[in-house]
Amino acid sequence: MERETTKNGRGADAGRPAQKRNYQRELDKVIEGLEREGKKPRLLLHSCCAPCSSYVLEYLSRYFTITLFYFNPNIYPPQEYQERIGEQERLIREMECAGALGIPVEFQGGEYEPEEFYRAVRGHEGDREGGERCFICYELRLRRAARAAAEGKFDYFTTTLSISPLKNAGKLNEIGERLAAEYGVPYLMSDFKKKNGYKRSTELSARYGLYRQDYCGCVFSREARRGKDGDAGTEGGAAEACEKACEKVDREVAD
Repeated sequence: MERETTKNGRGADAGRPAQKRNYQRELDKVIEGLEREGKKPRLLLHSCCAPCSSYVLEYLSRYFTITLFYFNPNIYPPQEYQERIGEQERLIREMECAGALGIPVEFQGGEYEPEEFYRAVRGHEGDREGGERCFICYELRLRRAARAAAEGKFDYFTTTLSISPLKNAGKLNEIGERLAAEYGVPYLMSDFKKKNGYKRSTELSARYGLYRQDYCGCVFSREARRGKDGDAGTEGGAAEACEKACEKVDREVAD
């Protein structure tokens, strides 16, 4: 199968500085090649939530056979996780019933392992939102997706995360490209907010009546949001919650 990647899994424009790359153009080139071949390769699509996945599913299901992979150990509290994963499964069912997907989408739920997130970000409790702690979280989720893609012998993997205006598409693609070389599965370069992707996701969210959360997912973003809204939540409270979780992890390791 012809792919717009080099032998090490990097994109055709991989040598250019990340900030100058047009990820949408790179994705367009991959899709153009697939259409010429008349093939629909298997794509493992990591999803952060139903609203963000709505446009991406509508868009990519015309060109790929998609398995949606839901692995988000950062989400807090557990009830929030259950609500979000439930909405994700409902969206897939209702989009299929509405004929909004090119072909049926399979769902693969990962384990809810919040301790993995707290272990990974320990020491970064005070980082600003959108900083190094978030990049660690990106890699935690993308690494699990890359591993699942390799184990499932998928042709590509990618994530819906870049659709958010608050997410760093350059960093996401940088991490994805590196993991592609490590796991031997090409990363589908993307910036789904382009082509009015984010706007379309809000339209689809309204159409399907999706629950749209007001914070990214982790305890830090939740407390930061509460602080902005004038509630009692603080970054200090988030750090305390993280420290307690890390202590729990340490006890489990010791046992």
